Amino acid sequence: MDSLTQFALGSGIGLAVLGRKIGPRKAAITGGLLGTVPDLDVFYPFDDPIDSFILHRGATHSLVLQALVTPLFGEGLMRLFKGLRDQRVLTYLAVYLIFATHALIDAATIYGTKLFWPIWKEPLGTGSSFIIDPLYTIPLLIVVVWALCVSTWSNSLKRAVTFALAISTAYLGWGLVAQQIALSKAEAVLARQGIMPERIIATAGPFNTIFWKATAIEGDRYFNLYIPLLGDEESITAYAHPRGTAAAGCLDDAESLRKLADFSKGFYRIDQEDGQVVVSDLRMGLTPAYVFRFAIAEETASGLKAIFPERRPSNRASDEDFEWLFANLRGDYVLRPAEADMALLQNREWRFASVATQVTAC
Repeated sequence: MDSLTQFALGSGIGLAVLGRKIGPRKAAITGGLLGTVPDLDVFYPFDDPIDSFILHRGATHSLVLQALVTPLFGEGLMRLFKGLRDQRVLTYLAVYLIFATHALIDAATIYGTKLFWPIWKEPLGTGSSFIIDPLYTIPLLIVVVWALCVSTWSNSLKRAVTFALAISTAYLGWGLVAQQIALSKAEAVLARQGIMPERIIATAGPFNTIFWKATAIEGDRYFNLYIPLLGDEESITAYAHPRGTAAAGCLDDAESLRKLADFSKGFYRIDQEDGQVVVSDLRMGLTPAYVFRFAIAEETASGLKAIFPERRPSNRASDEDFEWLFANLRGDYVLRPAEADMALLQNREWRFASVATQVTAC
């Protein structure tokens, strides 16, 4: 999740556990600061930009490591605040809950979080929440601002904190339910067209949980299906795109490709841009404006040659995309302009666009 959300959640946990002992302001600030600690791994100076990408949300987000460092932070808080001198269990509980909830809400996004590192090093990510969702964050922010504006703990503030944490948690639960609804709809639409994808995921749309994107992989092409939960099945639009995986055969020895393919769990595409081979993670962003794109090879007279990876910038969202998003939030049938040429649902009937590879032969 974004840094503001992590600060707000940490503040909420701090208020709920420590507010009565050290006062609302200190509890909110302390909780918020602790809530940002796991993300300090972004400052680790990786030489390889792909390592910087795939190794974020690693050790500092591990529930195992967080339990091991909890006494260190807990003892520091006990020495800092007089109200916690004889509250070791309560203080440890607050620290661990703040750290653990940071990792758990990160795992609700599709990026992936290594919750059980080093016991199990695979990143976990449900994709049931978008990385920024105001409906999750706003209730927490309200009580944080309230806490910062008062000097004493009160029952009314306690009730507000409890409600904010409960409603935000329930919203995360709703995201998991909505994801399964969207996934079922996507699978049903594909099945009726005789498409049985090798893998499929559904991820929350930007800033909400009522408009979803399903991505399905079938050989050298992938499908984007956009699913408004407020609309019926006829409001679903679908698009087919090439993955360009023919180029993978030319890059068997490219460690960068292996890393990205593993991290994306196979949800990637390969493009040729300005004489370079660019790999994009299909799970984050919208075609063609994917958030994580890396140039890993270049075209030479003797074929494709691996290069030191380079992060490629992502295209920014256009006004047309915002209009399209708002229309779909209402449940309307609206094609996405950036993908309209590859649309499979035109006038409610499927037509298969020609899907050609983007990368020349080796």
